[in-house]
Amino acid sequence: MEDRQSRVLIVGAGLAGSLAVQSISSSGKGPVIIGFIDDDRNKLNLKVCGLPVLGNRFDIPRIADRHKVNEIVIALPSAPPDAVSDIVRICKGLSGVKIKILPGTYDLKTGCLNPISIREVQLEDLLGRKPLSLDLNSINNYLKDQVVLVTGAGGSVGTELSMNIANSNPGQLVLMGRGENSIYEVERKLTMNCSGVDIATEIADIRDRGRITRLFQKYKPGVVFHAAAHKHVPYMERIPEEAVKNNILGTKVMCEVAHEFNCDKFVLISTDKAVKPTSIMGVTKRIAEAIVLMMNRESQTKFSAVRFGNILGSRGSVIPLFEKQIARGGPVTITHPQMMRYFMTVSEAAWLVIQAGAIARGGEVFVLDMGEPVCIKDLAYKLIKLKGLEPEKEIAIEYTGIRPGEKITEVLVGDDEQVKTTPHKKIFAVYSSVDNFARVKELLATLEKPGFSYAEEDIRSLLRPYLG
Repeated sequence: MEDRQSRVLIVGAGLAGSLAVQSISSSGKGPVIIGFIDDDRNKLNLKVCGLPVLGNRFDIPRIADRHKVNEIVIALPSAPPDAVSDIVRICKGLSGVKIKILPGTYDLKTGCLNPISIREVQLEDLLGRKPLSLDLNSINNYLKDQVVLVTGAGGSVGTELSMNIANSNPGQLVLMGRGENSIYEVERKLTMNCSGVDIATEIADIRDRGRITRLFQKYKPGVVFHAAAHKHVPYMERIPEEAVKNNILGTKVMCEVAHEFNCDKFVLISTDKAVKPTSIMGVTKRIAEAIVLMMNRESQTKFSAVRFGNILGSRGSVIPLFEKQIARGGPVTITHPQMMRYFMTVSEAAWLVIQAGAIARGGEVFVLDMGEPVCIKDLAYKLIKLKGLEPEKEIAIEYTGIRPGEKITEVLVGDDEQVKTTPHKKIFAVYSSVDNFARVKELLATLEKPGFSYAEEDIRSLLRPYLG
């Protein structure tokens, strides 16, 4: 804990609360732990780790005032989001009191709750994502001693994939991206946190077949995670040429070179926007999925794709935008009051992508269990309240209208797709009953035809049959 004079109250007198006591006590900076809060009436006046259970959540203001508490740690990793939100609301009313949380994260090597992860409360803590369980043996079996290539390694998902892969004993981890600054940052992060891992970095464009071929000759990767993509819906609506060249043709290059070099597994990172697409970006990712499935029919390489929704706090998500708008005093801008989106944490998404790679036998589109969709308006309200402010009163909400290519709600599975379970309860495989490979091959032939103009109207005309 930061303050030598901290007087700490822990909410949650269970295992997580005990771990919080251990973590705080081992910090060596002398915080005083006053005791526990717990809603279980049977625990009242009992002692946990030698400390008393002083009351329930509604007693927090009284106990905090009596004991001059200046820091509260919420240690309820399995609590429903409404309960955590209510505790945060109660604590936010206390002057001069810091609120921290021991989130539901687990040390994936020991299978235990990580007691050193006490941190500030974040929006994801109020959305109730459940702790993840993984089959670490299957992950290590296919990544151990392999050369693993991650494209788009500087992005939110690419960075998290790289961190997790580095902890899975690869022979070598190759970080590839177009932006040298972001690749430098992820390399620095890995060097600081994952000592002993052989890390290589490359600046390259996935559309450059010659460059990609030379990289495969140099490293001979056994596993590829293809996270590089243009994902910004309004931008790709305005600049469809870039979406097509990067998301479609770039994916085709990566798949073909992986096939040529007998790569063992190739995993494409896809999106829920590829289902019943209404945007250029969504269409290009849908076609990227088709390319992966077509290549699987022709190759010994096991090609698969993993489809999921929005990532909390990623560069392209609404949350960083909302935070900036709140910091400026508002307004917070929302496109539509009924706009719904699926969300998961970047850690959860990255680990499930890696787990899907372990399950993959080739030819699957995997869909991650995203939980229930979240109303963007509710998300904004929660974030405003998390900052100790009142939505509509202290921070205005402004509705700007749906942008081109956007949908009110996203879906993860198409009408023509059948869903099957996999060995992991949060990963499903979907199989389409419609074979549109011939049409996709025709589209690719047109795009690669010498002299194709890439004029905006020509691209829109070519992609129109895939919309909806």
